[in-house]
Amino acid sequence: MIKILLAEDTSDLNRALTVILQHEGYSVDSVFDGEEALERLRRDAYDTVILDIMMPKADGLEVLSCMRSEGNTTPVLLLTAKAEIDDRVAGLDAGADDYLTKPFAMKELLARIRSMTRRRTQYTGEELCFGNITLNAEHFELHAENAVRLSSKEFALMYLLMQNTSHPLDTSYILQHVWAGDENAGDETVWLYISYLRNKLSAVGADVTLEGSRGSSFVLSLKQGETS
Repeated sequence: MIKILLAEDTSDLNRALTVILQHEGYSVDSVFDGEEALERLRRDAYDTVILDIMMPKADGLEVLSCMRSEGNTTPVLLLTAKAEIDDRVAGLDAGADDYLTKPFAMKELLARIRSMTRRRTQYTGEELCFGNITLNAEHFELHAENAVRLSSKEFALMYLLMQNTSHPLDTSYILQHVWAGDENAGDETVWLYISYLRNKLSAVGADVTLEGSRGSSFVLSLKQGETS
């Protein structure tokens, strides 16, 4: 059974989400503040974590940062208010795998959870290599001279790119394969994640570059003078 940690301080919403998730067959531990969420994460293992950004004692971004700094790679879905655009970006930068803005439809929340848990299992045991980089599916890590963790969306995009190093992928193709069913995703979403991946390729000392410009096609290629 898939185990979920739900951290949401609004009691009515917390109870409603818990009941619905349990009805869908998930095992749910629900907490009401960030400190309790961290205590649970340090004590138990979860398949997915749902974090509200605005919580007492420690907010969702603080919980997420602590998780990642302690090596916890469990997929995280952030719940945000529409006005919290900067927090959404900060959350993605900190390692969130996805976010959902309030108010949201339960069917969308369930779809996001299914997508996150499916991605964690469908690549298990796989490694892809190109140049000096290796993409490790078990830990969602990108390795070269150093290693860095990828969010599930970053991983899915890098996986797609590494499977198609022989030809560029246009933005619409990437959206269909990485953000299928997400009506809020668009060209800017792809460009944001391309930027994330470029930074992480640089951070690990890759001999690979990610070519392409905003709204165009993208492809991984070896840096000039490098051979595969």
